[in-house]
Amino acid sequence: MPRVIVDCAIYQDGRRTEGPADLSDALDRARAAGDSFLWLGLHEPTEKEFELVTSEFGLHPLAVEDALHAHQRPKLEVYDDSLFLVLKPVRYNEKAGTVTAGELMVFVGDSFVVTVRHGEANPLGAVRERLEEAPEVLRHGPTAVMYAVSDAVVDHYLDVADGLHEDLDGLETEVFAPDGAAGHNTAGRIYAFKREVLEFRRATGPLAEPMERLAGAGVPFVHEGSRPFFRDVSDHLTRVNEHVEGLDRLLSDILAAHLAQMGVRQNDDMRKISAWAAMAAVPTLIAGIYGMNFDYMPELKQPWGYPAVVLLMVGAITLLYRTFKRRGWL
Repeated sequence: MPRVIVDCAIYQDGRRTEGPADLSDALDRARAAGDSFLWLGLHEPTEKEFELVTSEFGLHPLAVEDALHAHQRPKLEVYDDSLFLVLKPVRYNEKAGTVTAGELMVFVGDSFVVTVRHGEANPLGAVRERLEEAPEVLRHGPTAVMYAVSDAVVDHYLDVADGLHEDLDGLETEVFAPDGAAGHNTAGRIYAFKREVLEFRRATGPLAEPMERLAGAGVPFVHEGSRPFFRDVSDHLTRVNEHVEGLDRLLSDILAAHLAQMGVRQNDDMRKISAWAAMAAVPTLIAGIYGMNFDYMPELKQPWGYPAVVLLMVGAITLLYRTFKRRGWL
């Protein structure tokens, strides 16, 4: 069990205190104090390692199953003895251009909060340190931890959205570069980028409903004074979702514009090919006529016949070239 415990502490009146090493004794002490709660942080526990936590804190088996197996969408579940919140922190690798989502589960109950983290995105050490420097927030109890964790995840969403937008600006510049400077696999890159935005959207979109519920009334185990904080998180999340919607629409427009450009360039190429083929066809036709083996062709016996035919070819080619050039085919 110590392998998966990131941190465990009792917070009394907003201040961290050292408590018993035994989880059961620590929880009893927190409940007996009245203004205390226990915060237990875990990282990727196994089913066997989580059994003690389940029994000591009385967690619902369905929530425990979700916390252990992960791969959940963001949601808020209300049980008789606890709240269960699922968050999906994300990490954006700018070099690889990939969005990686982890999972973060938060159990809140009577004088306790348990956080279970899967993946490497958004470690909670900085959140705990920041909270310990703000005892007026920690006095709101376990709900303060749920708020701080949600706020940290959503704030990081804003950073990821900004990073995606910067890379999208570069991709947009490449697509609309003059003289067809876009790469050969631009359409594939746009589609891959769209998949990363979709992965980001799966983390941010479903979280809107849980944040709205936490900001409203009627959710047990939520301190009255913490609702304005959740409203603030909900506002930030709305901005993120609007940003993601804008990214998705812009990507669709860029892809459509790129495909339209490809069609226009192909038409230009076909016109150029057709123009050169037409210019080659005229002298070929004239040469073909005079290459026929007839005895009675008037020009064959004339000294000016050969120069006249050559001038006819040159004149026809020049006329076609000037015509195509004036119409923009060449």
